[in-house]
Amino acid sequence: MTEPQMSPPHRPGAAPDPAHEHHGPEWADLARIALVAVGATLVWFRVWEPWPRVSVIGVVATIVGGWPIFREAVENIVARRMTMELSMTIALIAALAIGQFSTALVITLFVLIAEVLEGLTVERGRHAIEELLHYLPRTAFVRRGGTTVELPLPELRVGDLVLVNPGAKLPVDGTVTAGHSYVDQATITGEPMPAEKRAGDPVFAGTLNQGGALEVRAERLGRDTSFGQIVNAVERAEHSRAPVQRLADRLAGYLVYFALGAAVVTYLLTRDAQSTISVIIVAGACGIAAGTPLAVLGAIGRAARQGAIVKGGRYLETLATVDTVAIDKTGTLTFGTPEVTEIHPAAGVTPRTVIEAAAYAESRSEHPLARAILERARAMGIGAVEPQTFEATPGRGVVAGQADASVVVGNRAFLRERGVALDGLGGSPDGTGSEVLVARDGRLLGAVRIADALRPEAKAAVAALRSLRIRTVLLTGDQRAVATAVAKELGVDALVSELLPEGKVREVERLAGDGRRVAMVGDGLNDAAALAAASASGTAVGVAMGSGTDIARESADVVLIGNDLSRFVDTLRLARRMRGIIMQNFAGTLAVDSVGIVLAAFGYLNPLVAAFIHVSSELIFILNSTRLLPARRSESRRAPSGNLA
Repeated sequence: MTEPQMSPPHRPGAAPDPAHEHHGPEWADLARIALVAVGATLVWFRVWEPWPRVSVIGVVATIVGGWPIFREAVENIVARRMTMELSMTIALIAALAIGQFSTALVITLFVLIAEVLEGLTVERGRHAIEELLHYLPRTAFVRRGGTTVELPLPELRVGDLVLVNPGAKLPVDGTVTAGHSYVDQATITGEPMPAEKRAGDPVFAGTLNQGGALEVRAERLGRDTSFGQIVNAVERAEHSRAPVQRLADRLAGYLVYFALGAAVVTYLLTRDAQSTISVIIVAGACGIAAGTPLAVLGAIGRAARQGAIVKGGRYLETLATVDTVAIDKTGTLTFGTPEVTEIHPAAGVTPRTVIEAAAYAESRSEHPLARAILERARAMGIGAVEPQTFEATPGRGVVAGQADASVVVGNRAFLRERGVALDGLGGSPDGTGSEVLVARDGRLLGAVRIADALRPEAKAAVAALRSLRIRTVLLTGDQRAVATAVAKELGVDALVSELLPEGKVREVERLAGDGRRVAMVGDGLNDAAALAAASASGTAVGVAMGSGTDIARESADVVLIGNDLSRFVDTLRLARRMRGIIMQNFAGTLAVDSVGIVLAAFGYLNPLVAAFIHVSSELIFILNSTRLLPARRSESRRAPSGNLA
């Protein structure tokens, strides 16, 4: 059978090309099947046999009906490729030569029907990817020259003012210039709740405007939009070939040689032409040749639906064997921005009083810890009040106040220098974050703990990796005390801290050099080199968070859409499932062919039964691969989500 060809690239937003839309078998295929079926019936009832021992109807119907098989066999001979079309052609010619006209026609009918069923199955694999394009509208309302016109997406220009009505999907990436609404951005950012949008806010193509009307200035169109980049990545992955696919092609060729060799041995030993033909027919590697790329295609499409863009089948194959995951901390396991995690007021003081005083002192500071305090104050409804005086000591703290009162915010040593008693505060910091003490007029109000908070799914993702018997290694530039506290909370297997970017590269290379199959997960500029090193090793995979930097995403082999590390775990499981299905197809094909050839050689299979076994086993293995195809769009609640802008 022919290997499935991938669909041509398609521009997001443009109307589908009718020349490339296939909704079922071609009329020529159906007509050919009907011709062979009628021919087989006429030959069976011996209708019109002008010459003895020669069925004109049988010969003509076999040649016309089997023409696609014969043509591909010739093309493969010219290209020096051994395929099942060649062995099937030999079998059909041999059947006609010994007068088995009904057998030749029934075999041809089996093969043609199998081709149609295979085509329908592979077509579903193509459309599973192409359905991504349906998440973009085909036209947009644009304000030009004082009037509003509806234009196809390919006619839009950067700078156009696009009007988006409530309930409509955004056709472009851009900035809101007018209007107020809530936009469901799950298809791009992975956020579960709609985001409020006002003038000046960014919006993305493929997201859904839920509330009021918006006017958007177009900044990125078509392939350049966030959604277009998702489709680009998936299409590139479609056209790449994994090593397992090349192995499947080689195995298919070897099985043809094996079948032809077994047929020659059978004829030399038995002199039985029917058994020889049966041996040629029963052996088939079409289930491998077609089922393997279909499994890879289905896995890539399902990964995109689940929130991961895999840039090629070979990366899925490597992911299937990963036994070690090296994970960056900041921005990958954490949010990447400091926030107040704990408030410990002194006796008789409320948490609100502590934050109110701290925000008052830090209102002029640009320090990241100050921004975390001010953000918590805003969340608690505490308004900003500017102090009259402000003095900052880098690395220690600040003093702010008025003529008759002052607030001191800083570390323990800084407050002691200001004469603040720390009785009852407790021990020294435990390394889980930065401790900020707050005092007013010489009296301690309390302590605030500020840390880069762990993402809620991070701990569950690490536990899930452990359940898959995958070793986790935390790589971070943080100091040992902070990194140790985070590693303990997450439950990772190993920790390497105080790393510069080149240190992460060395760790990935060391792990790969030790024979580990490594996946490096990161998001920032300092992770790009490690991600690239993982990709270049051939035995490791670079995985970037979709919320990370552009260079991190470009350096990685897999991009997780949004910020959810659990999607990486899902992708690992999917890769293992893909590999398992392909191995099932390999083992099943070898078993069926081996048993079938032995039975045929000893005369237990006639050509018709051999053809039935060949076709049915092929379809079983192809259908086995379709288990990886994503559900149809009507059954899927969401498109892939992520930020590839």
